[in-house]
Amino acid sequence: MTTTPEQRPTHPAHVHASTPAEQRRVLAASFLGTTVEWYDFFIYGAAAALVFGPQFFPSLSATAGTLAAFSTFAVGFVARPLGGLIAGHLGDRKGRKSVLVASLLAMGAATVLIGLLPTYEQIGIWAPIGLVVLRLVQGLGVGAEWGGAVLMAVEHAPPRRRAFYGSFPQMGVPAGIILSSVAFLVLNATLSTEVFASWGWRIPFLLSAVLILIGLLVRLSIHESPLFAEAAASRGRQNRRPLVQVVVRHPRELLVGTGATVAATALGYLVLVYMLAYGTTALALPRSTMLWLTLAAAVVWLVGIAGSALLADRIGRRRVFVIGASLAAVWAIPFFLLVDSTHTAGMAVAFVVAAVAIAAMAGPQAALIAEMFPVAVRYSGSSIAYQAGSVLGGGLAPIVATALYSATASSTSVALYAMATALVSLVAVLFLPAASRPGSPSPDPLHLDPTTTRPAKER
Repeated sequence: MTTTPEQRPTHPAHVHASTPAEQRRVLAASFLGTTVEWYDFFIYGAAAALVFGPQFFPSLSATAGTLAAFSTFAVGFVARPLGGLIAGHLGDRKGRKSVLVASLLAMGAATVLIGLLPTYEQIGIWAPIGLVVLRLVQGLGVGAEWGGAVLMAVEHAPPRRRAFYGSFPQMGVPAGIILSSVAFLVLNATLSTEVFASWGWRIPFLLSAVLILIGLLVRLSIHESPLFAEAAASRGRQNRRPLVQVVVRHPRELLVGTGATVAATALGYLVLVYMLAYGTTALALPRSTMLWLTLAAAVVWLVGIAGSALLADRIGRRRVFVIGASLAAVWAIPFFLLVDSTHTAGMAVAFVVAAVAIAAMAGPQAALIAEMFPVAVRYSGSSIAYQAGSVLGGGLAPIVATALYSATASSTSVALYAMATALVSLVAVLFLPAASRPGSPSPDPLHLDPTTTRPAKER
């Protein structure tokens, strides 16, 4: 008699479950490593909003210089899918751990070198060229990071705690923002505007070296994903063409995962990167005010991710995600109305509610995407979907928002753009494959058919 996926045991007898101590190390490694990666990524975003225009594009107007700086910011997003493709291929063939170590080293080296990069005044055209090249390396590192960090957490997790475990890499995003915001706030309080613009902005980039060392030591201490090890042993050989297999056999999952990623990344970068430039230029607010608002939103975002992930483990990934996407769509216009008021209390409410909406999508997102793909192609599938959505969402958001405001002289156009991204993800998650929904015939989609890319009934 043929065994259907529903009849397969939830935990194959030869899969060795992670011990609680090992699970804690994995969670620490996923959180710390992702925090470091996103600290590096966001200090670039903050510097692009605050200083990169005059430092690397001095011949342009203020608006054009900001657009040029945000364009180099977007270059990192262009490289992210390539980093995801490379990491997905190697991660599905060789394992998750080695790819994660390499991604951390690449990101750290690029960030430190940005902190040492001469300006346009010192080396001319080579300054923006060097900035773009190093930003590409940053993008490759982040593109490689997310899928591996998420899978190490989710694949070590107990079945009923996958959303919560998967939220630890997600929490690294606001944690990185908090660290970068604190770094810039300290510099803003201790250095004059002239000193900060001259060389003070380099300090957060150089401090990354310390964080990289800590993250690397933790990451080297963990073991390979037990599900990957089991799948590799069952196959008897490594998966040679995971990228081809995931594109050919799982196109729907790729589209759904991409669409589900658009809103959280777009809104995250609008609130936490674009608003730095918008507040200090369009609204003429102090830089410290915008940095404090960003910091407050990031704290709420971090706590909200954990809370929404715990809720997702109880009531379902899709239900929690839909709540977040709906709130994001409804809140887009009130957000800008409150920010444009320039009243600090109203702005704080705007940022906090926006952070709650983003967190409600980000909390269940990791487990939601991972559960759509079999283990043999999971790194490739998760990375492609997430990074493609990040490019369409986060990579374009600051540029589109800046261009819309420049063309219309009104924040309403930016608010409508934010609303549109939320609706894209809302529609996408409604097409979530049945196998990854709570209450589907399979109680544990992460363990289904770990040795192939198709369910048993399709073989």
